[in-house]
Amino acid sequence: MSLERIDARRTHVVPRLARITERALDKVGLTLPQYRVLAFLSLGPSAGVALAEWLTVSPPSVSALVDGLVTRGLVARERSRTDRRRVEHTLTAAGREALIDADGVVGERLDELLAVLSTKRRRAALDGLAAVAEAFDVQRARRLASS
Repeated sequence: MSLERIDARRTHVVPRLARITERALDKVGLTLPQYRVLAFLSLGPSAGVALAEWLTVSPPSVSALVDGLVTRGLVARERSRTDRRRVEHTLTAAGREALIDADGVVGERLDELLAVLSTKRRRAALDGLAAVAEAFDVQRARRLASS
């Protein structure tokens, strides 16, 4: 049960943040789904099924998305050493650099957005984002523990 009702003003900020993220990523030639794949793979190698689950898309959709990243040299595909039927995806050095660049432009855009706030409100906004990130991490850890 929520401590307080999350009103439309707060929920409507989510697509607005997605839009400014998309615009920032244009500067480094990535789409939001590509950025999400790179961020996920920064946590470690992953099979296509896990990527599809993370992105909430079908495995064929994620395969097409990853194909583009493989072609650009940002992601590598290789057979699992323990299960030859399984294909694992990993970030390449170029993929890590692309993620660093993407994080930079997204961070800059967020800085620009929050610059209009007082220091106290800016800190509160960043603390709120950190809390949301923590909630995502806890949920992911729980899902992994239950699978």
